[in-house]
Amino acid sequence: MSADQQPFGVYVHIPFCASKCDYCAFATWTDRHHLTTAYLEALRVEIERAVADGMPVATTVFVGGGTPSMVPPHELGAVIDAIPKIDGAEVSVECNPDDVDAALLRAFVEHGVNRVSLGVQSMATHVLGTLGRRHDQRNVERAVAAIREVGLPTFNLDIIYGAAGESVDDWRRTVDAVVALEPPHVSAYGLTVEPGTPLAADTARHPDDDDQADKYEVVDDGLTAAGLENYEISNWAKPGHECEHNMIYWRQENYRGFGCAAHSHDSGRRWWNVRTPDRYIDLVADGKSTEAAGETLDADTRKFERLELLLRLRPGVPLDALDGDELPGLVERAGDRWVLTRAGRLVQNDIATRLKT
Repeated sequence: MSADQQPFGVYVHIPFCASKCDYCAFATWTDRHHLTTAYLEALRVEIERAVADGMPVATTVFVGGGTPSMVPPHELGAVIDAIPKIDGAEVSVECNPDDVDAALLRAFVEHGVNRVSLGVQSMATHVLGTLGRRHDQRNVERAVAAIREVGLPTFNLDIIYGAAGESVDDWRRTVDAVVALEPPHVSAYGLTVEPGTPLAADTARHPDDDDQADKYEVVDDGLTAAGLENYEISNWAKPGHECEHNMIYWRQENYRGFGCAAHSHDSGRRWWNVRTPDRYIDLVADGKSTEAAGETLDADTRKFERLELLLRLRPGVPLDALDGDELPGLVERAGDRWVLTRAGRLVQNDIATRLKT
């Protein structure tokens, strides 16, 4: 990216899934696969209209879902091709390990994809069952082997801790198995309870805060020992393999979302699209806006949210944004900034309430 090139991300939402995980609150459907071709065509048309209206050239593209790897790869590729991108743009696609083989990845590469993110979640079969996932460890290993066979320059493994029935030893084995695959990037998230999900309705399966804190320390120790640096609370990477698309979100930069329920941001204004693929397809076909609602942040709110996001990142926040001396052991001074310690990362939400705008 040239020095005068402003970061700009494009997110593409694929809402189709083979099954719905119990913890998932995303706009995804298991019964709308008959809409796939029409939906992908609607994406391409909406992108082309946005380009004609002056959408900036993308520095990053992220195709998420849902399960992007289950739609025809060249039809998805035509959507990616419609997005103007800088040379060397980071182009990521989320994949279910069960779907991944060398042929799929080669098709992606033909359309400029240079990064995939595998939804691993756990390497323990009984934990995957609790989460409503269907793949197994062997499929993850095969997917990573295919990534290396094709020669993709980078990839991510997504894992989740805190599921019911997952012991600390179970989690440690998952972390060890992930480390053995030598990934350049790992995202590790504590299981969260989202309203309206089957998990929310089953309080016996809700995660325990102390258990999650223990497991965070396990994953941080394991990944750091393997040479991955924590650059955002839930993300670790080998140097040069950080997710540039997510950095756009965390730095409060501009991005455009395409597809049902996709979110966009432009200089303090953010908006989101209609939630269902059916409605999205109809609106694009009628030449109408797909926006469902939006909001414009005032200056103070925007500044606070920016600091809240920066607090999550390794460089931290400016000294005048926080009374760090009142938070011993939770933040530490690094030059002209306060950065979270590992103990601070575990209570980031509480520390964020002390930020000063």
